[in-house]
Amino acid sequence: MPFSTRELFARVIQCEAGGEGDVGMKAVAVTIMNRVHVPYGEYFRVCQGDLRKVIFQPGQFDCVRDVVGGQVNYQTIYNMNPQEIHYEIADWALGGGGMGAIANSLWYMNPFNPQCPTYFPYNGNGVIQTRINNHCFFIPTQQYAYS
Repeated sequence: MPFSTRELFARVIQCEAGGEGDVGMKAVAVTIMNRVHVPYGEYFRVCQGDLRKVIFQPGQFDCVRDVVGGQVNYQTIYNMNPQEIHYEIADWALGGGGMGAIANSLWYMNPFNPQCPTYFPYNGNGVIQTRINNHCFFIPTQQYAYS
């Protein structure tokens, strides 16, 4: 039986940011929802406002990949067991929850380093906005509009 969109979202939140606390998980959830609602660029063109398409867009989330860096990925959305907090955050984000610090971020990443890179993805489509816990968040550059 396929997972509902809500279930998938809760699993992505747990997998991508489960160790980041409530604020970190909310920041990741908002960033993912920003991809759903962005009115231009790659996510608008490819995902067309569909959260499932955002989640399953190739190359976007390690938690959806079977292989990462040539190794089997055992931490996928299919191996997650979301708790009530993950559903609450998914519902909050699906209901339009937002965070000023995240603004219009479309990307996040854990650099495994105290410093966030200035640009991410490395093609220059995003520029650093803020850091929350271990994740760096990036807003689109003008270049993204043409991607």
